[in-house]
Amino acid sequence: MSLLSKVFMLFFLGLIAYALSSALYFLVHDQPNSPRLVKALTWRIGLSLFLFLALMLAYALGWLQPNY
Repeated sequence: MSLLSKVFMLFFLGLIAYALSSALYFLVHDQPNSPRLVKALTWRIGLSLFLFLALMLAYALGWLQPNY
């Protein structure tokens, strides 16, 4: 696995963690049906799906190899 792919994965995992933590903040500090909470959770789901699809594509193209 190349350094670029590791940096890519860590960057997106950081973005996902940031979106999740901001959603927790909005859940605690905003009103119950806050649009900011929904937006933060939508970003988390979108980023997670993008990372998953990017990893599947990289595996299919042979850029990533499993460590057995």
